Amino acid sequence: MTPSTTFAGQSVALFGLGGSGLATALSLTAGGAHVVACDDNPARMEAARERGIATGDLRRAEWGGFAALVLAPGVPLTHPVPHWTVDLAEAAGVPVIGDIELFCRERAATSPDAPFVAITGTNGKSTTTALIAHVLTAVGRDVQMGGNIGTAILSLAPPSPDRVHVIELSSFQIDLTPSLAPTIGVLLNLTPDHLDRHGDMTRYAAIKERLVTGAAHAVVGVDDEYCRAIAGRRQGPITRIHVGEAGEGPGILARNGIVIDGRREPAEPVADLAGIGSLRGAHNWQNAAIAYVVARELGVTPDAFAAALASFPGLPHRMEEVGRRGSVLFINDSKATNADSTEKALSAFQRVHWILGGKPKEGGIASLAPYFPRIAHAYLIGAASDDFAATLDGHVPFSRCGTLSAAVVEAAAAAEADASGEPVVLLSPACASYDQFRSFEDRGDQFRDLVRALPGLRPPGA
Repeated sequence: MTPSTTFAGQSVALFGLGGSGLATALSLTAGGAHVVACDDNPARMEAARERGIATGDLRRAEWGGFAALVLAPGVPLTHPVPHWTVDLAEAAGVPVIGDIELFCRERAATSPDAPFVAITGTNGKSTTTALIAHVLTAVGRDVQMGGNIGTAILSLAPPSPDRVHVIELSSFQIDLTPSLAPTIGVLLNLTPDHLDRHGDMTRYAAIKERLVTGAAHAVVGVDDEYCRAIAGRRQGPITRIHVGEAGEGPGILARNGIVIDGRREPAEPVADLAGIGSLRGAHNWQNAAIAYVVARELGVTPDAFAAALASFPGLPHRMEEVGRRGSVLFINDSKATNADSTEKALSAFQRVHWILGGKPKEGGIASLAPYFPRIAHAYLIGAASDDFAATLDGHVPFSRCGTLSAAVVEAAAAAEADASGEPVVLLSPACASYDQFRSFEDRGDQFRDLVRALPGLRPPGA
């Protein structure tokens, strides 16, 4: 745990007692703050009380006595309307912050030189975060990974000069972190997302930009117009990552599976991703290029970096190789809950038996039309089946399978009969999961179990 000592002796309101909220309340209490914690869920309130956390009804509290309101990132700050606690805090002149802000204040107060790598973007945050943490761990560094991926930041060990915090940040978390100033700030990409929470794309991009504005060194992917503009405005050290676009200024290139350091003269290849199944596709080339820059900034040699890449296992549900049967490769990409994410998966393979569907997102799959020639057959599941069938009709042969289990059986049989070199059965739904599953993890777990039950399946690496 990282005790939050910067509010010692002060009263702090806290709303939201989920995983990160509970960790925040414990951190504040350990640091000597007087916490009044609240949640709309009575069961969470009771669980907090059992952990020794003081709870109360913030609607009836005397807000003039609070030094801050610590808000859980899932609670609306501005859109579609501010949460009622935000209104009460603003009326009393009480600042509204989040758990990442508490960490940043603690770092500034106790260990300002502690290495802090912050990663954001619309897509690829988790893989990039995990890859950076993997590389640094592989070379013997003390690494604490968390934030929007896995462990709440205040549940991690405290900042220290010999310890690296590698933290994934969502736009919700950045919006609650006014003093965000990482050692290295990474911005991968920007496409429309969470606009219901931020109002419009301009505000969403501005929130993401804050992560690199305050960073000592910025690393920015420049393959979309928003990130190119942000890179152009950056004041201070910056490394640009080029994958699909030439961009402006020297940077790191990631082309055809090769990471090239274009800052050197002549440009120097530093890593070859061929054969690393966890780093397929141009989006993962970008992830590897970013990890290279971060690792070099933190003292990792190119040779050590390249060796660490080869052992990266990837993350569950993100282009996860489940196994092979004959020449057929099975890939679990259940995390692809929108078309933009699914595009990354489709671009990585040439012959795809595609399982898709679920609770549809705005825009559907029409934007994926350039990849339709790669699709041998589509297997539709869930609530989006009718809409997706209309989009695919006349362009891609498809089956209405209804359920994931039926889709896996049909896709596996069809792919096995496919005469192409390496057909791929790809679960990349381009949809939320909630029509048939508890979460994208549940959907991916069920896909993995169904595939593993197929006779003759060889596990990855076999």
